[in-house]
Amino acid sequence: GHIVRNWKVRWFVLLQDKLLYYKIEGGKKEPSPKGRILLDGCTITCPCLEYENRPLLIKLKTKTNTDYFLECCSREERDSWALDITGAIHAGHPVQVQEIHKMKNSFKLLENINLHHIVERMCGSSTGIKLTHNLEQGSRYKATFTGSALVDWLISNAFAVSRFEAVTLASMLMEENFIKPVGARSTEATRYSDPSEQFLDDSTALYMFAESGNKSISSKEEIQFNISELSGTIVKQGFLVKQGHKRKNWKVRRFVLRADPAFLHYYDPTKEENRPVGGFSLRGCLVSALEDNGVPAGVKGNVQGNLFKIITKNDIHYYIQASSKAERTQWIEAIKPLT
Repeated sequence: GHIVRNWKVRWFVLLQDKLLYYKIEGGKKEPSPKGRILLDGCTITCPCLEYENRPLLIKLKTKTNTDYFLECCSREERDSWALDITGAIHAGHPVQVQEIHKMKNSFKLLENINLHHIVERMCGSSTGIKLTHNLEQGSRYKATFTGSALVDWLISNAFAVSRFEAVTLASMLMEENFIKPVGARSTEATRYSDPSEQFLDDSTALYMFAESGNKSISSKEEIQFNISELSGTIVKQGFLVKQGHKRKNWKVRRFVLRADPAFLHYYDPTKEENRPVGGFSLRGCLVSALEDNGVPAGVKGNVQGNLFKIITKNDIHYYIQASSKAERTQWIEAIKPLT
């Protein structure tokens, strides 16, 4: 409400240029609207995190700077309303509406992901994610946040444009040991074979910051690379997505292709030090494109397409995704002469 700041149930009807709301009496809406929100010149904020205890809000600011806070019944309903209202606001610009739908339903490969920066923002006193005490199955957990709260926070802070992209980013934070699951609900999900199911966009799944706040270095990453293999001429470099060998998850890596000697190394773009986290000699390797009409054996998780595979002479299989078919072709053509 505008005068008394209380919350009331209203029946909403979205028209092309306005949002009408009706009082409900005896389970039925009254024939005449109680009020209307003109959408011309409106700005929409979703998710809106201005009320800590109301995570399902949409905020509308009209052209005359009047704020409306609308609370939905579920995150799915909130996001659906927000998308339709946004479409109505931009109804006179069909191309823009098309781009909004495309953005909400697609995943864009982020080339400059800095997980350290995201975690710093999450820990911020004013704009960080709200830490609360939570109770699950009789156990009390301090300084935790829910999976859906993290997804909302990532979207509202412009680190992601859709829930799917935010879940992918949250999965990376968990995989890189910046956050960890606590409690039975979220811990059980980490046992799923599909990495896309291991982080839960759920208000009952609990997470907290990992104790160290930094990624623990695994023995695999402590491999000392011979100086000679890093001394070759750089032929090509760029960001690709690589499938892990153990957990079969997908991570953004910066790949560097070198000749004389011929090696392909990959780096973690979230780390400041310029040393590879993996690499292999290209001598005796086989490289080939994988068709997009199905997921090949050995590939799991979120596959967007444009896959190619490298098999080393020791029969180690590397599955890699490019951002486009043209980019995949360029990488294959650059690698083949060095094998």
